[in-house]
Formats: sequence, structure tokens, C-alpha cells
Amino acid sequence: MALLRASASLARPAARAARTPTARRAFCLSASRMAAAPSLFAGEPSGPALKTDIPGPASKKATEDLHKVFDTRSLNMLTDYKKSLGNYIADADGNVLLDVYAQIASIPLGYNNPALAKVAQTPEMVNAIINRPALGNFPPEDWAEVLRTGILKVAPKGLDQVFTAMAGSDANETAYKAAFMWRRQQERGGPDVEFTAEETSSAMNNQSPGASDLSILSFKTGFHGRLFGSLSTTRSKPIHKLDIPAFDWPQATFPLLKYPLEEHVEENAAAEKAALDEVEHLIKNYHIPPAAVIVEPIQSEGGDNHASPAFFRGLREVTKKHNVLLIVDEVQTGVGATGKFWAHDHWDLPTPPDMVTFSKKAQTAGYYFGNPELRPNKPYRQFNTWMGDPARAILFRAIVDEIERLDLVNNTARVGDYLFGKLEGLASKYPGQFANLRGKGQGTFIAFDNPRRDEFLKKAKGMGINIGGSGESAVRLRPMLIFQEHHADILIEALEKIVKSW
Repeated sequence: MALLRASASLARPAARAARTPTARRAFCLSASRMAAAPSLFAGEPSGPALKTDIPGPASKKATEDLHKVFDTRSLNMLTDYKKSLGNYIADADGNVLLDVYAQIASIPLGYNNPALAKVAQTPEMVNAIINRPALGNFPPEDWAEVLRTGILKVAPKGLDQVFTAMAGSDANETAYKAAFMWRRQQERGGPDVEFTAEETSSAMNNQSPGASDLSILSFKTGFHGRLFGSLSTTRSKPIHKLDIPAFDWPQATFPLLKYPLEEHVEENAAAEKAALDEVEHLIKNYHIPPAAVIVEPIQSEGGDNHASPAFFRGLREVTKKHNVLLIVDEVQTGVGATGKFWAHDHWDLPTPPDMVTFSKKAQTAGYYFGNPELRPNKPYRQFNTWMGDPARAILFRAIVDEIERLDLVNNTARVGDYLFGKLEGLASKYPGQFANLRGKGQGTFIAFDNPRRDEFLKKAKGMGINIGGSGESAVRLRPMLIFQEHHADILIEALEKIVKSW
């Protein structure tokens, strides 16, 4: 297939009108017209451009070579990052796709962002990369300033401290450790009470009382990572958990809302009340007491499952009532994707969560907290060699600066409303193909169900769109913060062409 370029399509209007284009060619031509709006990312492509089928011959050859040394069975697309730009991802065959998956929701400002490239070349960044410190022992002399001007500059309300980590799963596991140590410290009588000889000896044998009989309560269809401890709180897909020993920890039902929301107000309220009642019952009666409850603002890997702000306020009330910590997992929802910097800002909580975990778009990871008692009472209890990465913290600082400079959180809220309105139109025309449309008022964190989801995602690639799924049938949108109305128009046209082709 010949490469389709916007400039070529605009240069030959008569020829365009004279022929009957293929579905793919027609999509690319109209996409070029829609890309005329000023872009938040100068120089990015005006629309998708496809040279070959996906994967093409170069991708197939390179994948075959890669598979000799690296497991490629989960491969989505072999990417040429040197040629990817802004909202567009390029593959090894030179195909350019509009990317509304963004490395599983982890690219905030577009590929090869010039502001980030500039920071990457600074002496500060070079020094951080080649002299990576063991942060707990040898932090850089300006580490407090790096934290205050970046990670802590955007800390959730009421949470003014941070423990830095390596990834989202790591952030959750260390938050669990903090919860367990806090709970046992309370039971023991405070931070100044020393461990008993029985505690220290039994801990070495993985026995109580040194190894505490405590748990973390999570929700069915939730996802909190694939590391050993966090996996016991992940409930999204069996393949994540098979063959791995797991803790006997409680799980509550996440309310499964019916859509449209305005047509199921009473049913949804009843589902949320039942879920809260179950949480309270488990806190009071589960045979291994929960030290904390962890919840995603939107269950992402489990199918993009939403709940109302009232549900989360109720969850905060229940956890406070029973002196159980509330951990909000903002690994996927955080850093602007929902039209607020943190998704839990939508909830209007009377008191903040006890901990908020983060990663993905932050390009670094960790958990925020405010209560000083969540610091362990002794050194080395919450510790590892790296404890994060200063280079990534510096990068996040630059990301925060760009988000503020370009007002990208408000951009995401506005564009999300625009996109949702367009999707409502598609859902009205093709109700079976855009079922349970959800995410209204949640920025671009939008999803819908499709009965042929996997085929839908494959066809999207053929239309020049890289898009992801979750759960059993959800198509989830995870565009970058620089995604604009003209990108939404390109996406909407492609989605309609897919369902029209069936």
C-alpha cells in the first residue's frame, strides 16, 4: 500500500473526488482535513499513514529475531521510537498510527517531547543517570529540592510526604508494608515500644507474632500489580495469578454499574450500598483482619469499572470508622487523565486517603502519605537499594512543568467532554457496538464494551489507530494529555468505519 500523506491528499482534490477510495484511504484523507487545528505538539503528523499491513514484513522479521532472546508472545507492535512523534506511534515498517493506548496509559506528553528531550540532555540528568544512587543511604545533596519541585509539588491534598519506588506494583507493595507496620505499631502501644524477643525470633520463621496476621482488602476485578505481594490483591484475570502462592486475603464486590447512569439510579445506588456493606462486614469479621483497603478510582485492567463519588466517600467513612487505612491506587488514573490531576479529586472526600500510589504517566513511582506515623519506627524497615530513581524524578518534574505551562489537565477535561459527546452519537447509532459507554466527566478516561472486542482492536490498527482493551469486552481509551479535538475527530471517524465494515 502506498504511503498516504496529508499533503498529497490536499494537493490533488480533483483526483480525490474522481475515485472511490478504500476504507483505509478514505479514513486517512479525511483525517488530514481534521488535523488543521493548532497542535499542542508542533510538528507531529497530521493523521495516520499506513504503508503496509500490520505487522508488515520488517516487523515480522525483527520480531522473529527478537523472539530468539526475548518472549514476544505479548507483543502488540514493534515500535520505532525514533520516528514516533507526539500522539503518533510508528512501527518498524514505517506505519504511523494515532496512539490512544499510550504504552498502557503511561506516556503523558507525547513521543519525543522536545521539553523532555531538553531536560534529558542537561548536566543534572546526565549526572543522575550515570551516578545512580542507593537513595536510602546516599541520596543526592539536592534530593529534597528535587522532590519538592516535582513529585511533592503535585501531591494530593493532605499528603505532604512521599516514599519513592520503581513501578506501580512496587509502590503498592511498599504501601502495604507501611500499613502493616502502622497497624502493629498501634497494637503494640506506639513507635517507642520495642519489639519483644518472641516477635524477633518468630519473624525469622515466618510465624506470628513477628509475622503479623493481617491482610489487605481489595476488590473483585481490581488490579494492583503482578509482583508477589501485590498479586494477592489483583483480581482481574486468572492468568495473572495461576501457579503463584497467594495470601488468604479478603475481596469485596466492586459495584457493577448499569448504563446509562441516569436510567439506573436506584439500581446503581443499591449496588454501591451492598458493596459498602460487604466491605464493612469483611473488615469486622474476616479471619485475617485487614490493615488497609486498596481501591482504584476506576478499575482499569478489570474492565474500566466505575463507581460514583458517593461510593468512595462511603468507603472513606467505613475505613475511618474501623481504623483501617485507605490506599487509593492512582497508578493508571493519576496525573491528569481524568480531567483532575488525581482521580480521587472528583470525590470531594471529607478527609484525604491515607496513602495514594502512583506511577505510569509520572514516569516514576511511589506512594504519598501525610501521617508521620506511616514512617516505620526504625531505619531499614522500608528500604531497598534504589528506592526510586532520581533521573525519573527529574523527568517527572519536567512533566509537571509542561502540564502546568500548557494547562493540560483542563485540556484533558475539555477534550474528554468533546470525545464523550461524539461517542454518545456513535452509541446511539450503533448501540450494540458501543455498549455501556462510560467515563462521562472523567476526562479522556473513557471506555465502552464491544461484543467482538479483539477483532475491533485489530481492525482499528488497520484504520491507523492503536487502541487497547481491558476486562472481557471493554475497549479503553488512554490518550495522552496532549490529545485534542482534532485527534478525537480522527478517532471517531475510524471507530465508525470499523462498525460499518461489519
